[in-house]
Amino acid sequence: MNKRIAILGSTGSIGTQTLDVIAHHPDQFTVEALAGGRNVELLAEQIRRFKPKLASVATRELADRLSALIPAGTRILFGEEGLLETAAGTDADFVVTAVVGNQGLEPTIAAIEAGKTIGLANKEPLVSAGHLVTEAANRKGVRLLPIDSEHSAIFQCLNGERREEVRKITITASGGSFRDHTRAELEGVTVEQALNHPNWSMGAKITIDSATMVNKGLEVIEAHWLFDLPYDQIGVILHPESIIHSYVEFKDSSIIAQLGNPDMRVPIQYALSYPNRLLSPAKSLDLAEIATLNFRPMDFDRFPCLRMAYESGRTGGTAPTVFNAANEQAVAKFLQGEIPFLRIETIIEECLQRHSVMSSPQIGDILEADRWARETASLLG
Repeated sequence: MNKRIAILGSTGSIGTQTLDVIAHHPDQFTVEALAGGRNVELLAEQIRRFKPKLASVATRELADRLSALIPAGTRILFGEEGLLETAAGTDADFVVTAVVGNQGLEPTIAAIEAGKTIGLANKEPLVSAGHLVTEAANRKGVRLLPIDSEHSAIFQCLNGERREEVRKITITASGGSFRDHTRAELEGVTVEQALNHPNWSMGAKITIDSATMVNKGLEVIEAHWLFDLPYDQIGVILHPESIIHSYVEFKDSSIIAQLGNPDMRVPIQYALSYPNRLLSPAKSLDLAEIATLNFRPMDFDRFPCLRMAYESGRTGGTAPTVFNAANEQAVAKFLQGEIPFLRIETIIEECLQRHSVMSSPQIGDILEADRWARETASLLG
């Protein structure tokens, strides 16, 4: 096995951990292309180490800066064209989509249309356009291999099982930075406190989403499309230790769960090496050392964003797009110190209430709904 890999979002948390997995197995993987956004210095370091044929950044100015930092041999592109070329225009046979937000939608569909296997770490393409992404994947015979730890866990639990025998899947949630806080205690929490995730090392946006439970809501919508299950068969449970990454209950009441220490390199590597398993740099799980695992039922009053995610998913059409885009804008405002933490959820709710849902949207409709939601959320202080 020698898979040729392209990574969209190579300088982010998932992208850097993907490259760490690849570095541990240089005989198994070759880096074909990298898209690194704005972190030119880190991308230059990645290019020097992994020697991709193509790299892309956000702007022409950044492309010029990058060209001065790397040796000859790597073609440099920028902007939307560069992202699409990284996704679909190289000899890569496996594309890791790890960009943040809806900017991953069109590159993901382009990669599918080009026949690439997708390692899906970017939730938003399925959240905003699940009907289009899954239709394209089915038509092209392309696999969507989940990289999120929760979806990877479910995928592994379903290996060899018949989908019609599934009673329910349950996604576990750490609860994020404020899992033990009451609603009253969330008044006035700081950005620094919100970014202090107890279990996982993730980017800023995803860490905030974990604290609001938006991240879990996006995972519920993504699971609906990945595993072709109705929302009534998708549950969420609080599990502070993040040892059980998710589990599946079958019709005979048997439950199969996937366990491991919180280390994103495990699900990343499983997607890259599927259907094989490779030695992992991650620490082995010692259940005797862990000793106790705790669980709590999900409280939709404490975490209203999760309730809104379910409602958006069941509504369908452009509702999940608005849920996601309004959240992205609200999180950006919180990270910039413009709004308090609890305002994130009320901005999302106000955008959803103002939106006229379009059913069966096409790409243009989705992008317009996304634009409308961001503009509306930005005006809500």
